[in-house]
Amino acid sequence: MDLVYSPMAKCISAPFPSFTHRPLALFSRVSISPKYANARRLWKMCSASSSDTLVDNGPVKEVRKSLEVASKKEDEYGDLKSWMHENGLPPCKVVIKDRPSHDAKHLPIHYVAAIEDLQAGDIAFAVPDSLVVTLERVLGNETIAELLTTNKLSELACLALYLMYEKKQGKKSFWYPYIRELDRQRARGQLSVESPLLWSDAELDYLTGSPTKAEVLERAEGIKREYNELDTVWFMAGSLFQQYPYDIPTEAFPFEIFKQAFVAVQSCVVHLQKVSLARRFALVPLGPPLLSYCSNCKAMLAAVNGAVQLVVDRSYSAGDPIVVWCGPQPNSKLLINYGFVDEENSYDRLMVEAALNTEDPQYQDKRLAAQRNGKLSVQPFQVCVGKEREAVLEMLPYLRLGYVSDPSEMQTVLSSQGPICPMSPCMERAVLDQLSDYFRSRLACYPTTLSEDEALLSDADLDPKKRVATQLVRLEKKILNACLETTVNFINQLPDHSVSPCPAPFAPTLK
Repeated sequence: MDLVYSPMAKCISAPFPSFTHRPLALFSRVSISPKYANARRLWKMCSASSSDTLVDNGPVKEVRKSLEVASKKEDEYGDLKSWMHENGLPPCKVVIKDRPSHDAKHLPIHYVAAIEDLQAGDIAFAVPDSLVVTLERVLGNETIAELLTTNKLSELACLALYLMYEKKQGKKSFWYPYIRELDRQRARGQLSVESPLLWSDAELDYLTGSPTKAEVLERAEGIKREYNELDTVWFMAGSLFQQYPYDIPTEAFPFEIFKQAFVAVQSCVVHLQKVSLARRFALVPLGPPLLSYCSNCKAMLAAVNGAVQLVVDRSYSAGDPIVVWCGPQPNSKLLINYGFVDEENSYDRLMVEAALNTEDPQYQDKRLAAQRNGKLSVQPFQVCVGKEREAVLEMLPYLRLGYVSDPSEMQTVLSSQGPICPMSPCMERAVLDQLSDYFRSRLACYPTTLSEDEALLSDADLDPKKRVATQLVRLEKKILNACLETTVNFINQLPDHSVSPCPAPFAPTLK
């Protein structure tokens, strides 16, 4: 049944990964391959008190001196790429370079750049599996790793805990050079901005009006739940981490340390395709955050012949930073996961949720009609950038269904096999008014206007966190404004522009 609006019709229309973190689940009697029992594993991720990652506030001279000491320390231990070559990385076509951090207290940001001119199809590098961290490597057994993922154990939490204990071993850890690099990056994105998961309450206020703020708070609660489960996991599967002769997790690591580690892993984990569950989440030393994410790039890290390699999708000149695709993620996810916003992101989108009124006497019939047309009683609509008009056209038939009030008309809707039921101009006006009011109310939730956002972004000295937050809310407002403009245009096309909307006591809700 394809129910659509015509000048005289009431009706509905034909059918319309994000990255989530799952709470730790309980499991028992898990054993681990003995050959990994003595492996060197332990880490404590960057904290406010860690001299490896943060320099205390102080006079400029003291800050500069601290950075010089940190740089000399790096020279003493060698760089990441040299360590990788010493441990099996074959010759490659990239080099690690650096650019200044926005904060003088922090070391420069490292990034992977082409060491020579590259053409599309060239292999930039191939990191052997021996230098890649996956659950299979951490747990020493693919079957156990798949069991844990099947039981909803968060891969990110497990990888973070592993690196935290590895860091505790310091230079004794095989992964010391890689861990030191993660400390340097401090989960910072392409603008040297940390994920909002590490922002203060005052900084989160930059996102006021955006649904992203609620997503950040929800994600933070999820990380807290995972932390609270760590001891249970430790005791229920003691063999899992028996190679670490240290205290149980929550005694060894305060929540803030675990949260920082979790966010750092989140910012650099690679989701490999066509591999086992135990290898699908990987930490690749030459991968992100040393590689920059780009929404219009198609190059991806891939598992090939015992290595994770990158085949570039475009030409590069020597010295150019190498970019990879981050998947079809909206800007809200890019900001939460990686700390940046892509102005050219063709995958950007917002969600509008519509719900049939449960107090409506005809609710069950309307729910059935919606199901027959591929919709739910609570239906999310994705509004993609550049396709706002299509999204509004998809919402309208669903909203019209909620305005049907005559039981006989409802029965006609249920029995129809095609476009049916006349809808009066006044009823259509009511539907469009509800939708336009909704878009206006969402726009009113933002404390700034689009023009004010533009003025902020023109300030070269704008705080980087405020800049990236302003970029996000500005792009959200542009999508909402496009939806509002489309809706107003439909109102202007009604036969009688002055017609008053019909009352609708059981209109659907929008949020």
